[in-house]
Amino acid sequence: MKKNMQAIDGNTAAAHAAYAFSEVAAIYPITPSTTMGELAEQWSAQGRKNIFGEKLNVIEMQSEGGAAGAVHGSLSAGALTTTFTASQGLMLMLPNMHKIAGELLPAVFHVSARSLACQSLSIFGDHSDVMSARNTGFAMLASSSVQEVMDLAIVCHLAALEASIPFLHFFDGFRTSNEIQKAELIPYETMAAMLDMKFIEKFRARCLTPDRPYAKVGAENPDVYFQGRETANSYYNAVPGIVKKCMDKVGKKIGREYKLFEYSGAPDADKIIIAMGSGCDTIEETVEYLNKRGEKAGALKVHLYRPFSVRDFTEAIPKSVKKIAVLDRTKEPGAIGEPLYLDSVAALCGRDIKIIGGRYGLSSKEFTPGMVKAVYDHLDKNGHHGFTVGIRDDVTNLSIPVEENIIAEPSSTIKCKFWGYGSDGTVGACKNAIKIIGDNTDMNAQGYFVYDSKKSGGITISYLRFGKEKIRAPYLPIEFDFVALHKPEYIGRYDILDGIKKDGIFLVNSPEKSGEVFASLTEKMQKTLRENDIKLYAIDALKIAEEVGLGLRINTVMLAAFFKISGV
Repeated sequence: MKKNMQAIDGNTAAAHAAYAFSEVAAIYPITPSTTMGELAEQWSAQGRKNIFGEKLNVIEMQSEGGAAGAVHGSLSAGALTTTFTASQGLMLMLPNMHKIAGELLPAVFHVSARSLACQSLSIFGDHSDVMSARNTGFAMLASSSVQEVMDLAIVCHLAALEASIPFLHFFDGFRTSNEIQKAELIPYETMAAMLDMKFIEKFRARCLTPDRPYAKVGAENPDVYFQGRETANSYYNAVPGIVKKCMDKVGKKIGREYKLFEYSGAPDADKIIIAMGSGCDTIEETVEYLNKRGEKAGALKVHLYRPFSVRDFTEAIPKSVKKIAVLDRTKEPGAIGEPLYLDSVAALCGRDIKIIGGRYGLSSKEFTPGMVKAVYDHLDKNGHHGFTVGIRDDVTNLSIPVEENIIAEPSSTIKCKFWGYGSDGTVGACKNAIKIIGDNTDMNAQGYFVYDSKKSGGITISYLRFGKEKIRAPYLPIEFDFVALHKPEYIGRYDILDGIKKDGIFLVNSPEKSGEVFASLTEKMQKTLRENDIKLYAIDALKIAEEVGLGLRINTVMLAAFFKISGV
């Protein structure tokens, strides 16, 4: 059967799978997870049926705490239930998460992992929130790309039912949740074929019903509470095997293989990096680049973080490895190391391996191939534990230097950059461009959109990649084949042409006459255009938009110009 490939973001991928396997979704919106709840509500209103032939019952509560309570109650009544959240929203759900896990209820929480408000609030992505939930008893499964979000969301729903353990499925906020990539949309018929109904029957047999009344324990004393906590051990011991089985089942249906811990790189690697989330794609891409140049490097991608399977973890690491850097996308002040580092050290206790930990990517801070190489260089130098990469720490001097920028992605990949203004439609137009390219050509496509917390009224920069080869680049490009300036007022305020390649294309929205456009640019821009043989195109998009009744929305005009001159 022909695969249904579409350009979608991570939130859409998670919502697609969650809708299929759920009867109830109790939601409360919070950036960057909001889209998941919005889509679930929209699809339900449109009459979309899940794999049980029913519409999803979407309930919006007064807060995330209320949403988690509704999830708990819905599960107790025997309804397959999900929710979507992030950051402080997840923090408000923690009390109910302990209860849901303690009662062995198969919830699935889809979390677009985001920074917690510490010294200040941030809407951007890291693992601060999900790491605060690691002691709740929820199994935790990480996805690193849009396609993985789709596939592993299915694994979570299947495994939760079979294991009678709730799952927290997380992926990087913004970097994966809002990134548009060409991915396979798994049909609901395929998902339905993976589900064994006996596990649903087993779940429903434990629900609260007047037909089979029983009392849930409300409080226990010291004589039995400890024993009761330990009775769950056998359930958690079974989870890794169940997840592996579900991964195999899903893999056979969709043609993509998944493991609890996925190793890539040299089979005889002497140094590896261990990480979770979108950064793994950057690491794997850089490992290929380095190994082609004689290095013996490797990377270990963690999918199932809780329960942590020591056997599968240690078996995935080549025996030749002598040095390991464990990267955490969170900070735990005062700790010996961050969570993934501590788990790795405990799991590898007794092996003759030097293990150091580091931090990267907090609040969506960039994580590039050059930074990955810096980590491997740090290992080569027997560098210190507790390092940071991607920032310059001139206070505690923990940061490591990034010596060079590396272009690790395929040379055939076309990279574009669009400068816009919040609410002018540029971001929406670029999303449409990626979807048009992804849905109507055989090219792979990726779109990522940068804007500040104001969202409306601030500067926006849209980054597009497309090409024949697979795109594994969850970071911003540093060189561009095409640059478009939608707001001419930015001339002289920002380095618009930074990174434009020789023989590239520059499109500017300008009210100037054709002979005066070049003169309206700064001397630096003029020099860049001349020295790099840049093709300059200009269009008065605002005038055209007003003439055709679009008002100030220039996005459609600029999108048409992009397709015309880029040759896509």
